[in-house]
Amino acid sequence: MRTERYGPATDQVADLWLPDGDLPETGWPVVVLVHGGFWRHQYVRDLTEPLARDLARRGFAVWNVEYRRVPPPDRVIPDEDRGGWPNTLLDVAAAVDALADLDAPLDLTRVAVVGHSAGGHLALWLAGRSRLPAGAVGAAPRLVPTVAVGLAPVADLRRGERDGMGSGAMADLLGGASSDVPERWDLADPVQLVGHGVPVLLVHGEDDDSVPLAQSEAYAAAVTAVGDEVELLVDTCEHMAVIDPDEPLWQRAAAWLEQRCDAAPAHS
Repeated sequence: MRTERYGPATDQVADLWLPDGDLPETGWPVVVLVHGGFWRHQYVRDLTEPLARDLARRGFAVWNVEYRRVPPPDRVIPDEDRGGWPNTLLDVAAAVDALADLDAPLDLTRVAVVGHSAGGHLALWLAGRSRLPAGAVGAAPRLVPTVAVGLAPVADLRRGERDGMGSGAMADLLGGASSDVPERWDLADPVQLVGHGVPVLLVHGEDDDSVPLAQSEAYAAAVTAVGDEVELLVDTCEHMAVIDPDEPLWQRAAAWLEQRCDAAPAHS
């Protein structure tokens, strides 16, 4: 594993994990991992490090992304290091686009974006970037993902706002309620960007009391309505179980990634 920088801000870094074993002729398929934590500053990419290790064993190169997050109101952070609108979205977009410039044997025709919770929001938003209007934050991607996986994702921001999810986390991210800055909510909401054509897997626990199953169900319904491909895996588990490599839901998600990206295990 090595840490690479994709921008000048403190948190514009990502860890690149490469598998052991024989290099495929076209390079390693790639998984971009985006951690959760309701976009708040105290949560960092070590949350998804166990998945990075598991995916590397399965034959994936892994790009475990850090990004600028929303600081608490009483914390003094330089403006260039503050997350929220638009920096959080700009960061994950830049991190994916930076794959094209890495000095590593990557197969950029096989790139999955995978995110958990608020990171699931960002992963699904990354899948929908091609739907953004010209000039919008994150528009004109250099690299379009092959597939996307939302692990207990925040997939419908306005529904989350109505449900009081995250104690105002969506408004903190976007700098105002949906009634105050509706254009930001439109551009940042994955459910508004369906029709992108990227196959999506949603993974959710029935016992999730942080991000309700209704979030994934709403996104799946929106994707189905426009005729794109989506699959929803549900089991009886809680919010953090979907990022535990030993849990059945993650193992099913990883197997789906292996199949879709034609990955081969790095170890026999």
